[in-house]
Amino acid sequence: MPLSRSLSMTSLNGLPQWEDEDLPVEDLLLFEVSWEVTNKVGGIYTVIQTKAKITVDEWGENFFMVGPYYDHNVKTQVELCEPPNPAIKKAMDALRSNGCQLTDQFQGTPSIIAHFHEWQAGAGLILCRSRKLPLATIFTTHATLLGRYLCAGNADFYNNLDKFNVDKEAGERQIYHRYCMERAAVHCAHVFTTVSQITAIEADHMLKRKPDVVTPNGLNVKKFSAMHEFQNLHSTNKVRLQEFVRGHFYGHLDFNLEKTLFFFIAGRYEFMNKGADIFLESLSRLNFLLRVHKRDVTVVVFFIMPAKTNNFNVETLKGQAIRKQLWDTAHSVKEKFGKKLYDALLKGEIPDMNKILDRDDFTIMKRAIYGTQRQSLPPVTTHNMLDDSTDPILSNIRRIGLFNSRTDRVKVIFHPEFLSSTSPLLPMDYEEFVRGCHLGVFPSYYEPWGYTPGECTVMGIPSVTTNLSGFGCFMQEHVADPAAYGIYILDRRFRSADESCNQLTQFMFGFCQQSRRQRVIQRNRTERLSDLLDWRYLGRYYMHARHLTLSRAFPDKFKMDPTAPPQTEGFRFPRPSSVPPSPSASVHSTPHHSDEEEEDDEERYDEEEEAKKDRQNIKGPFTGGEVPHGEYGSGELQH
Repeated sequence: MPLSRSLSMTSLNGLPQWEDEDLPVEDLLLFEVSWEVTNKVGGIYTVIQTKAKITVDEWGENFFMVGPYYDHNVKTQVELCEPPNPAIKKAMDALRSNGCQLTDQFQGTPSIIAHFHEWQAGAGLILCRSRKLPLATIFTTHATLLGRYLCAGNADFYNNLDKFNVDKEAGERQIYHRYCMERAAVHCAHVFTTVSQITAIEADHMLKRKPDVVTPNGLNVKKFSAMHEFQNLHSTNKVRLQEFVRGHFYGHLDFNLEKTLFFFIAGRYEFMNKGADIFLESLSRLNFLLRVHKRDVTVVVFFIMPAKTNNFNVETLKGQAIRKQLWDTAHSVKEKFGKKLYDALLKGEIPDMNKILDRDDFTIMKRAIYGTQRQSLPPVTTHNMLDDSTDPILSNIRRIGLFNSRTDRVKVIFHPEFLSSTSPLLPMDYEEFVRGCHLGVFPSYYEPWGYTPGECTVMGIPSVTTNLSGFGCFMQEHVADPAAYGIYILDRRFRSADESCNQLTQFMFGFCQQSRRQRVIQRNRTERLSDLLDWRYLGRYYMHARHLTLSRAFPDKFKMDPTAPPQTEGFRFPRPSSVPPSPSASVHSTPHHSDEEEEDDEERYDEEEEAKKDRQNIKGPFTGGEVPHGEYGSGELQH
């Protein structure tokens, strides 16, 4: 069914809708089954939660999600109600009275599509097919079980995909029973899907079936009515991060916060899978380059990865307390200064600046300054780690020597806990934190999709990803020059680890060399890619999978042209006319502008013109057309 789109000058609303025949949803029931329905374990929870709205828009009350019952999740995420469909009510009554016994409950009801996610739900699919229930089934793997284990074991995974003895490898890792369940579910399903092209290759080798449809993961994209509202949010949240940094580095705050960039990495604590190993090595090399070239830029890097801790670091809490005390002292002196100045002006006098502050004021300020003295370096971690000596991040920080010394141009803060607005240390939600940063760095080795760089893109924050992540491959297919749009794609597939480290170092060093205005322009371009990740666009691949499974399960009732499956490629964003992004003399789009930067009067950045070029160079993904070879040149638009 046609879905409405939000219109925005920076939105790529030229993306065409899928003009395929709508399913008769009033005669169908759709069940989506996953262990992460209302049960947050990983990224699948985000997939199901964010996709729910467009699915309900299409299916209405004929859409049902099935997941594990956890009382604490039900109380906070579920609104209890009676099922509107008589067949569903009958099935639920049978569940209540007879456990999980389902026999003939669906006879005489509308046709049913059952969509199962991951091996935990695969048992249901296998039983449905073995009992020959009249269902159309879909199985989606978001990451193969064996692939995740092999990569966690530091295997050279992608160069040996065709060489693994999968049964032997699964048995040695004591996951053979789970692997067999996953593989059986894949082969029993009418339609097999996965989330990215890189995972499709992996599934073909690990599970011995090529996916029928690739269903990329999307997000609910929020467009602001004001063109540059996301830029304002960046400035607002950056100020909050600067306040935290002021407290954390008290006594060593000898760098200019207005010329400080905030980088971050976030996600599950999988040191090598998430690329934290090469990120740390690249930070060491970046620190060397910034010192050698005597750049006045400082980089503060946040590691947001949950690990075992027992409490906040006392020195970190002390830093925030000292910052607050200094703030209170400054306001106290300011109020006294302001009152004396006000009284003098009322009398028509110019106050004597040497007398406007008395001895007590100087004593208070000296005490405050004395309180900021510290004998130790600012802490690397914000918490007391339980496994401090063996922790991979801390061990590598010791190896490369990034201890937040005064001479370091790269500072490191390891926050081994997910962010929360109720935290006494860094009271920010994850979204607020991301909006305040300048660059997200996610050099993953194993990342079937990768929501973190996608979330950065939607918020207009540039990011680093890899050609081994689903998100990175997706962007390479759709964007002619991803780096110009703030998506830096690191080559981890065809380069050695050392070469990848050098490439990542150059990405970050080049980013540090950009002026503030160049970063503003790049954020504008990054945010314009958000429509590519909108479920209103990507949801069509799930629609296609449902069409396909119905045509295979009920070929007499549902027809579909098997020769024209949708592709996730078929159109690409053009390379912007100004690359790399450069300073502009146009109106400032963020609230705080630095007068220290010179701007080039000869070059202007016209956002409406750039957005218009983007929309004109889009071809629908189902037409198989190429981007026109216009002024950008054919070489820049080839796959």
